Amino acid sequence: MSKSNATENDYVKHVFNAVAIPAYGANLQANLHTADPGEAGVATTNAPTYTGYVAVSVARDDTGWTICDSNGTANAAGNSAKNAAEVTFPECTGGSDTITHASISVVASGQILYSGALTASIAISNLITPRFPAGTVILTED
Repeated sequence: MSKSNATENDYVKHVFNAVAIPAYGANLQANLHTADPGEAGVATTNAPTYTGYVAVSVARDDTGWTICDSNGTANAAGNSAKNAAEVTFPECTGGSDTITHASISVVASGQILYSGALTASIAISNLITPRFPAGTVILTED
């Protein structure tokens, strides 16, 4: 998964100019997308339009994320994180979408921290509830 341009800029300013990284708050936000939001995108870029869709809040702690190796094996010294619990989005009550990408963003600003293509698209239509089972979203620092 890649970082947004804004996140990359925050990081290089932090490392090279000692500028504090903006506060991300106690939760992160999981988002669905119908196309790549791109590095200039935010949480709402290419967001689904099905009736009932909203992004989902995930705690920024070990109840929300498990530190792991890039293959998903729990490892406190790993370079990755995976969702510790299932992430369930609201059920579709109207309309339809094909979900091709997902992202993790800052709740307050919508700034994307990580985004990427799904392994398989999710076809959304009435009564479908999109979800990511625990341990299936793996975010890696290369």
